[in-house]
Amino acid sequence: MTNPSNYMKSEHQRMSKMLGYALAADSDYGWNAFSLVAAVRVKLSERASLAFATLASLDAETACDVVQAALKHAGYPLPTFLNPMSEARQWASLATRPERKAYALAAYEALSVEDQIAFCQRISDVKMAA
Repeated sequence: MTNPSNYMKSEHQRMSKMLGYALAADSDYGWNAFSLVAAVRVKLSERASLAFATLASLDAETACDVVQAALKHAGYPLPTFLNPMSEARQWASLATRPERKAYALAAYEALSVEDQIAFCQRISDVKMAA
């Protein structure tokens, strides 16, 4: 049998060690460290494949729980105080794509017909400017 270290890239060997350390520590600190190092040293496509393989090894309920925990939803937008647009932009920067889409559609649907027309005009103006 061929020695894996003969054909493994050195960065993959280092990440294999890092995975071993995270498994041995089995703590939030160890797994957060693994995540940070992987983000720097492992290509996006490789991290996505690793995530897929790991999620596929779990039962559906556990996989959903893990995905929800990893996505860090922004939750409900908080009431605004001084500058609603600034605070809305701050919330949107933290929100997941599904959250942004849901709140954008719900907010649009809650507008009066006149405001919906004005909103569509504004979006058209922004598209033309870009």
